[in-house]
Amino acid sequence: MNLQGSAGMIIYLVALFAILYFLMIRPQQKRQKQHAAMINALKVGDNIITVGGLLGSIIKIKENTVILRVADKVHIEILKNAISQVTEKKSDEA
Repeated sequence: MNLQGSAGMIIYLVALFAILYFLMIRPQQKRQKQHAAMINALKVGDNIITVGGLLGSIIKIKENTVILRVADKVHIEILKNAISQVTEKKSDEA
């Protein structure tokens, strides 16, 4: 009788781990892959938004960083991992 209780507990733990995997771990891995693909696809001229909410346009790409133009004659260097998303490039910027 004790063996059946142990088997039920093991099945319960396996089911709990499977639910945890499909609801939390797998979606996070998918987001990490999408972010890595976005980082690898960056090119000069892309408009981006950083994790901190800073908007800028890429003017130079280095190994681990990018240089952004955030205003006229204002350039900053940030880590590629700090880029949250790439936005649409405007056709005629004033």
